[in-house]
Amino acid sequence: MADITIYHKPTCSTCRQVIKLVKESGQPFTAINYYEKPFSKSTLKGLLKKAGLKSSDIIRTKEEIYKKLNLPQSHFTDDELLDIMIKHPDLIQRPLVKKGDHVILARPPETVNTILG
Repeated sequence: MADITIYHKPTCSTCRQVIKLVKESGQPFTAINYYEKPFSKSTLKGLLKKAGLKSSDIIRTKEEIYKKLNLPQSHFTDDELLDIMIKHPDLIQRPLVKKGDHVILARPPETVNTILG
């Protein structure tokens, strides 16, 4: 059985709920605070590829930095958006949960159950 890795922000209530659900499942996991240990571009790109997502699928559009950087009016490539999200981690939807080769964006928190089975 593959271990679970949860990429999270400790102050995020959704992240805390996902961690609680995984703890309750009894499965081993590692929680990585991506503010303390930032994503590398290759890691984030690899997670998105495994999840079948593009960077635009996980950008947090309600963050102040999103508006400040004028992202709604801009046309960035997927790669450029990745660079922006690495530089501004508040823009990354969370939590990203990895188990083996399977990655999901666990929103709402209960979606984590799809990889706990």
